[in-house]
Amino acid sequence: MHSFSISGQLIDLFQRRTYPAQIDVQGGIIYSIKEVESAPEQYILPGFVDAHIHIESSMLVPVSFAQVAVLHGTVATVSDPHEIANVCGMEGVQYMIDNSKLSPFKFFFGAPSCVPATGFETAGATLDEHDVAKLLQSDDIWYLSEMMNYPGVLYKDPGVMAKIKAAQKVGKPVDGHAPGLRGEVAMEYARAGITTDHECFTLGEALDKVFAEMHILIREGSAAKNYEALHKLLKLHPARVMFCSDDKHPDELVLHHINDVVKRSLAHGYDLYDVLLAACANPVWHYNLPVGLLRVNEPADFIVIDNPQDFNILKTYISGELVAENGKSLLPYMRAEPINNFKAMPKTVDEFVVKASSAAPTIRVIEAVEGQLVTNELQFPAKVVDGNIVSDTDNDVLKLALVNRYEPHAKVSVAFIKNFGLTYGAIASTVGHDCHNIIAVGVDDASLCEAVNALIASQGGISVVSAPGDVSVMPLPVAGLMSLDDAYTVAAAYTHVDKKAKELGTKMHAPFMTLSFMALLVIPALKLSDKGLFDGGKFEFTSVEI
Repeated sequence: MHSFSISGQLIDLFQRRTYPAQIDVQGGIIYSIKEVESAPEQYILPGFVDAHIHIESSMLVPVSFAQVAVLHGTVATVSDPHEIANVCGMEGVQYMIDNSKLSPFKFFFGAPSCVPATGFETAGATLDEHDVAKLLQSDDIWYLSEMMNYPGVLYKDPGVMAKIKAAQKVGKPVDGHAPGLRGEVAMEYARAGITTDHECFTLGEALDKVFAEMHILIREGSAAKNYEALHKLLKLHPARVMFCSDDKHPDELVLHHINDVVKRSLAHGYDLYDVLLAACANPVWHYNLPVGLLRVNEPADFIVIDNPQDFNILKTYISGELVAENGKSLLPYMRAEPINNFKAMPKTVDEFVVKASSAAPTIRVIEAVEGQLVTNELQFPAKVVDGNIVSDTDNDVLKLALVNRYEPHAKVSVAFIKNFGLTYGAIASTVGHDCHNIIAVGVDDASLCEAVNALIASQGGISVVSAPGDVSVMPLPVAGLMSLDDAYTVAAAYTHVDKKAKELGTKMHAPFMTLSFMALLVIPALKLSDKGLFDGGKFEFTSVEI
């Protein structure tokens, strides 16, 4: 067991003061804290907690995620295994739990509430209210994860309400997911027992939800970034704020995590103790997590930094174990076994063709928005060649395709999208929220087909077609979502494929992350399902041609 003493300037969140102290640790628990006359000029504070993340989005299994997260002072995550559950069901959730137990890092998993998220798409599994209730009975499950089916909440769908009641019965909180809900509608959503929301994209929306007594998770991920819109909450309602990344790609995770949001908040001039409440304490209190906050008789989960101005992480401790020091992770790489669900068969170029119903049709076009999950609906005159609607690179209107990975010979679903900026080739991914079918965007049908078939051959991953026969693939053998490699190997592989994608002309910061959300039907306005183009505002299918 881990026993030692450490001295430094203690940042005490409860007394809201910083003072020289000696901390004694015995058996991984804080045994005593003594204020002393002087101590080294290093600062000791609780470790960071990511209040909502899908570990799968890092393309790393939990043990590999932990290996790099500790470098940034993160000691715990509130983790929703929704992504792997959509692919592999209950077996996928258990896979994440089992793998996480190989690391001292503190993973707190939720019971996925919406598998599939809607009935308008094909997933690899279904978790009904009985499955969810069974998960919630487990000591390894800490909450009911994001209730994306907000129409089901508002209209009191029996299955949805049964899941919420199952969480309440065992005293576990319910996470929300309700982009754009305001006023009385937000109040109604909260009254059902929803306690958080990480989808606010305006301050007004967040304030409405605070008024409804919800906690706001300020999200700063690889694609969806809401910090600049919401950071004033740190002054207005510090007790109601937590930080989360939601989705974090590996190339960014090796650089920073919650520590980056903390540094930005301090640079804005927010109170140190209010910022650390959001980064460290509020998630622990809200989810009732056994994570220490530097108090006697609590686990020794803390970090050491040089000073609150530069905020460089010197050491990270979890349950008294030194897990990172001076930029080096002390957690070993541990290779996992894969789990998957993949039945798609190779496609032909003809399956990506879109026939025009007239000589000059007008089409609905998804407008992808940099840094947001929401999209807009645009209308453009279609470019027609030989009776087929094709990509229009002059107007940056490209073909978007989605292939059902769970059925061998399912029909390819096709739509059109703006703002990806490709001038040639195609990119594809089996990370396609929420059902994780194959999603691809490209300039021509041959490139789209080649990018998709590369992923079918590898049973999951991300791919780039730079020219006929010139294909770059990063395999993701764990459910088509995660690699078996260590964090730095994965980050390097992702950086290479990301660079190849950007060489095709896209100016997007995270093209693969943005592409993955183009199948997220629960976020308006237009998205693509394996069953067709979907209007997320009306919650119904719509046509490509107008």
